[in-house]
Amino acid sequence: MKLRYKGLIIILDGLGDRPCVQLKGATPLEAANTPHLDKLTTEGLCGLVDPLAPGIPVSTHTGTGILLGLTPADAARLPRGPVEAAGIGLSMASGDIAVRCNFATLTSHNNRLTVTDRRAGRISEGTDQLARVLQNIPVGEGITATFKPTTQHRAVLRLTGEGLSAAITDTDPDDSCKLGKTLQSRPCNPTDSAAVRTANAINCFIAGAHQRLENHPVNQQRKQQGLLPANGIITRGAGMLHKSRNIINHLQLKAALIAGENSVCGLGKLFGYTVINNPGFTALANTDLTAKITATQAALKNHDVVFLHIKAPDICAHDLMPSEKRDILERLDKALSPLLSNNLVIGVSGDHSTNSTHGNHCADPVPTLLCYPETRRDSCTAFGEINCIHGGLGRITATGFLMSALDAMGAMHNYRLEDLNFFTAD
Repeated sequence: MKLRYKGLIIILDGLGDRPCVQLKGATPLEAANTPHLDKLTTEGLCGLVDPLAPGIPVSTHTGTGILLGLTPADAARLPRGPVEAAGIGLSMASGDIAVRCNFATLTSHNNRLTVTDRRAGRISEGTDQLARVLQNIPVGEGITATFKPTTQHRAVLRLTGEGLSAAITDTDPDDSCKLGKTLQSRPCNPTDSAAVRTANAINCFIAGAHQRLENHPVNQQRKQQGLLPANGIITRGAGMLHKSRNIINHLQLKAALIAGENSVCGLGKLFGYTVINNPGFTALANTDLTAKITATQAALKNHDVVFLHIKAPDICAHDLMPSEKRDILERLDKALSPLLSNNLVIGVSGDHSTNSTHGNHCADPVPTLLCYPETRRDSCTAFGEINCIHGGLGRITATGFLMSALDAMGAMHNYRLEDLNFFTAD
């Protein structure tokens, strides 16, 4: 199929927000000075996107997965662990379990471990050294545990052995839950012997990791510097590797992904996209936006559609810094200038909304724009939550937004029965 235009989908992680006291009642996007995004708004259509369905908050891998073409049904069932493993190239065999981990700060009292800080103060140095002592921790007869750091406080744990199950509970209390909960994984069904075996293995690893990390030189140095020690591991998103359906692959489009966050890179690798990353591409506000834009320009030359992912807005919101979230949006807007083209379909959205006041993902729909040659226009003139409520795209799902962009590219065909699984949530 010969495309009319190439496509650029810009995914701003955690883009949507709620009014912030620090910003005088505006959201970070509304408070930001974004002339380039406003220009795209004026020349195109705006709307609000529900990542999965109205009223349902989602994680990064779910919301981003759908924007990258994953079917809603597969996205709803996609666990985080295998995505993290793919991001660092950690292979998984049939029956293996992968779990996403955080280095965390734990407190021990009467053999009871509780979480003090989920990210050990967002530790960014020394995790390779910490991870080295977490190899060969005994977790149960016939089960092998492999632990690898990814970026900042994040890591992945792979369990290999017979009779494992992903039907276990997380030990990560999550941002929306109170800290201090006893660290213990449990089987979702106490009569499921495979889940019992897997939960016990996770608990053995957590206990062993705490013993090895508590007095590690890296943590002794962190304490001397007044930093939180990374003296434990918390887990979530256990899962096995499964094949997934993707509309980009279904349409046989050549796709590239520019990203600096391991989970997102993992998604791209699972989907078979060209994943472009370098050390300057980080998940923080210090990410090299100029280099990302340059990489995007290069990728557009030999790919049908390019996805540009920016993680920093989400991190700023999690850390309760709405002003910093506003600032990274302004920096991104300035960097976008070389990508604004009359012969390109440009879509801008986010994987979910993140509340800068409370630091959690929320179910509010994400402000979104779509601009391309010969597009219809609406009356919106500024890119933000208030304006997008009145936009011509209306309130649509992330799949609907992506399909609209693909149709503008000339990549879509009239509906066929074999397309059904790519559009439905079942």
